[in-house]
Amino acid sequence: MDVTEKTYFRNRLTAISLSLVVGAALMLLKFYVYWLTQSSAILSDALESIINVVASAFALGSVILSAKPPDSTHPYGHEKIEYFSAGFEGALIVFAAFGIVWTAWPQILRPHELPNLGSGLLILLGASAVNLALGLGLIRVGKRTTSLILVADGKHVMTDVYTSAGVVLGLVLVQQTGWYWLDGAIACLVAINILVIGTKLVIQAFAGLMHASDPALLEEISALIAKHRRPNWIDIHRLRAWRAGNRIHADFHLILPRDLTLDVAHNEAALLEESLKTHLGGMVEALIHAEPCIDQECPICGYDPCTLRQAPMRLQNLWHRDMLTSQVDEEEREVAIENVDDSEDPKQAK
Repeated sequence: MDVTEKTYFRNRLTAISLSLVVGAALMLLKFYVYWLTQSSAILSDALESIINVVASAFALGSVILSAKPPDSTHPYGHEKIEYFSAGFEGALIVFAAFGIVWTAWPQILRPHELPNLGSGLLILLGASAVNLALGLGLIRVGKRTTSLILVADGKHVMTDVYTSAGVVLGLVLVQQTGWYWLDGAIACLVAINILVIGTKLVIQAFAGLMHASDPALLEEISALIAKHRRPNWIDIHRLRAWRAGNRIHADFHLILPRDLTLDVAHNEAALLEESLKTHLGGMVEALIHAEPCIDQECPICGYDPCTLRQAPMRLQNLWHRDMLTSQVDEEEREVAIENVDDSEDPKQAK
């Protein structure tokens, strides 16, 4: 673990530990407010906070586990535990939404008066302010340290803030109008909102576990490769990349002149890998499969001088994402190159 990664780990550990401690304290405070007011909306808020604390405890374990380096049993590292944690938190948020509706519905059907409402509102507002600062802080640290766990936990805390805001709004209306059924109705509306947030978090975690394509990451890698393109890098295809925590795995095929020696070809691949590591922060594992060029690629090859050239260069491919991620085999390479427009003026293919 390098210096940057150690710093990131300390920041993540501090943030998630703070989330757990603060979350537990606020949960107890909300149950006290429920005891004070007997509000079903506040009870729903307190129940959502229980899940908040459980999720933070799970996230703390995930942060510690994901920091372990690759070993013989997990050669690709442990970072993907973040997706399990995010999915777990998303599922808990969804569960909390249904729990809120379950506890709020009776207040709509059989409303009752709420004692000590003024003091309860003040305490709840104070708890919401603390939660808001905590949630925004977790999301900010999570993005800075590329930790999906912290971002997920921060979003979970923010759902607690949304819940509390809805509850406060409902109780203020109740206080002003005497319509006690609003206590449950506002809680149900908030439940719908956090249900959407939890579902999105589950989908995001599922996409990460299934290695779903990351267009932004592929675009970034493609632009970087094109920027550092060298004359003897004839072509690239089958680019694939996925992210787990702050670690990035990428693999692709690099076409090189077939008269290069093994050590020179290795150095070319190493230069490309080093460019990726420098730009993407160092936590990059690139598997570059070097392939020898074929005669049909002479028209798109800018390598000069070349003793094996069979035709002059006519067109040079633009290395954009769609081009680099194309899944082609050698036979398809030959067909694609033979179909290149027979132009006399060197230019770049679209």
